[in-house]
Amino acid sequence: MTGLRVHGGRIDLAATLYPDAPAPWLDLSTGINPVAWRSDPLPSVDLTSLPSPAAIAALEAAAAAVFGTDAARVVALPGSEIGLRLLASLDLPHPRRVVTPSYATHTAVFTDTITVPRSAIDTIEDGTLLLANPNNPDGLLDRPERLIAIARAGAWLIVDEAFVDLHPAHSVVPHLRVSDRVIVFRSFGKTFGLPGVRLGFMIAPPAQAAAVRERLGSWPVSACAVAYGLAAYRDTRWTAATRLASTDRAARLDAMLARHGLHARGACPLFRLVETDDATALFDRLAHAGILTRTFDSAPRWLRIGLPRDDTAFERLDRALAHG
Repeated sequence: MTGLRVHGGRIDLAATLYPDAPAPWLDLSTGINPVAWRSDPLPSVDLTSLPSPAAIAALEAAAAAVFGTDAARVVALPGSEIGLRLLASLDLPHPRRVVTPSYATHTAVFTDTITVPRSAIDTIEDGTLLLANPNNPDGLLDRPERLIAIARAGAWLIVDEAFVDLHPAHSVVPHLRVSDRVIVFRSFGKTFGLPGVRLGFMIAPPAQAAAVRERLGSWPVSACAVAYGLAAYRDTRWTAATRLASTDRAARLDAMLARHGLHARGACPLFRLVETDDATALFDRLAHAGILTRTFDSAPRWLRIGLPRDDTAFERLDRALAHG
């Protein structure tokens, strides 16, 4: 089961480890929106040509309009994880602190990382601090004012806002000044349910944005990413409806878990965290029922459960939780 603790979405591995589980598998191991963005017709993608600079600029402008910032500060990435991995090349100041628990990628960004609890961040006045808001896997959500104050006290702040699209009022981006020492990452695939597009963004001060553009080269994202990203970010009606629908389904999940004696934690509607002494046994029982959730080596009492897509998925999870 070790491989299932590293990343969500490993249905292939789960099917190998639990060969008697009924198919199709219900994947609740990620925080990816189970109701993906769609349009009719789907965006047209020209795979015979490289994306033009004008098309990439249009994508960044569409994203910037959603994020609430200037397009010049927005850099398209082939997934936000790539941007995080490039942070080490920006010569950010020491000490380099990372808030834990959070994404495993965060602790791998710098070779000299110091981990700190979230409760300690208000005391930081120097170096670099990397955190997620909302956090993963506990879904903790901070006010943007608290986070920006850290940068204005003297530290460089890096905020992974992979899940903030469903909580736009909690993004630091619209509140930033040009002089603020803040770098923000946004994810396309999680909210829009299209992780295979491999698209993310960095919002940064001019010097850091220019440095990352230079590292990525002339074609940082694919024609598919440009076409789907441009159409989806312009579909503001879908995004508004998704915020409401996801919140309603998250409340339904909370009520279901409570009926089975499980208290749900977290503000992000795309996943919930439960803490129980039976986390490993519960993961195993759900896996035997063909439902993949997520456990954590660092916290054996934690189980993260993604948002079910529809009535059928909710009913299947309900039955599996009842048959303990």
